[in-house]
Amino acid sequence: MSRTAAFPVSRSLIHTRDHVIRRFVIPKRCSSRRVLPAALIILGAAIFSFAAHPLSPLQENRKQTTETPATKRNARPEQSTPAGTATGNIESDSRFSYEFTQPQFIIRHILIEHDAAGHGKITFEKLGEDTSIVEPIELSPPALTKIRGLWQALRFLDSDTNYQSTQQFPHLGTMRLKMEQGTRQRVAEFNWTHNDNAAALIAEYRRVADQAILVFDISVARENQPLNSPKLMEQLESLLKRGGLSDPHQLVSLLNEITTDEHLPLIARNHAKRLLKQIEK
Repeated sequence: MSRTAAFPVSRSLIHTRDHVIRRFVIPKRCSSRRVLPAALIILGAAIFSFAAHPLSPLQENRKQTTETPATKRNARPEQSTPAGTATGNIESDSRFSYEFTQPQFIIRHILIEHDAAGHGKITFEKLGEDTSIVEPIELSPPALTKIRGLWQALRFLDSDTNYQSTQQFPHLGTMRLKMEQGTRQRVAEFNWTHNDNAAALIAEYRRVADQAILVFDISVARENQPLNSPKLMEQLESLLKRGGLSDPHQLVSLLNEITTDEHLPLIARNHAKRLLKQIEK
């Protein structure tokens, strides 16, 4: 018996989503045992037909325009910009001083005083001498910039910070920082500190003192003790190598004079030439 005789069907057309699907209508007189396999075959064919024909680009665009995607927002906490460290202003009438005292050191007492423009004087005393030596000083622009910046960073007049650390080293000497501005003034004393700005300020003043005292000793040697000049040139080179001078360029004029000073030993003059090359390179 042919398949048509076993399954007498009528066919009709249905238009679904722009695709034509053939529907087979099975008469009621067919038994359920024959209908079930045929229905499964027809269902599989319909599914295959839909899968083989995806949506057209136009239909896909329509679908996307009708679907409104939810707006995605990533909530991020606002980060505030860290405020810069406030610094105290330095007025033109400000005056500063640094003092060092250790009675057993070769240079037992040092006092540096200067104004906001870097003009001032240094007073120092040597071990075994009763007379204080006073010499004018002029802080170079780079040195003055560093020193003023450190005073500002400390906010010295506005602060009551105790710079003395819990560790005590009195054998290293006592240091005092003083600032005056108008009717305001403050003095801080310590022998050891863990405050970075205070330690850096002390180091800068120490360089100023070492350079000024060395210049004084060289001037004395040129006038009265020329044989001491080679040793002083070695001392200058040592300070230069370890960054112990406030501003080596301030010594260029002095070293040029030494290179032509016939009262000094030749070894000192030649050493001065080498030092000039190190400073000017």
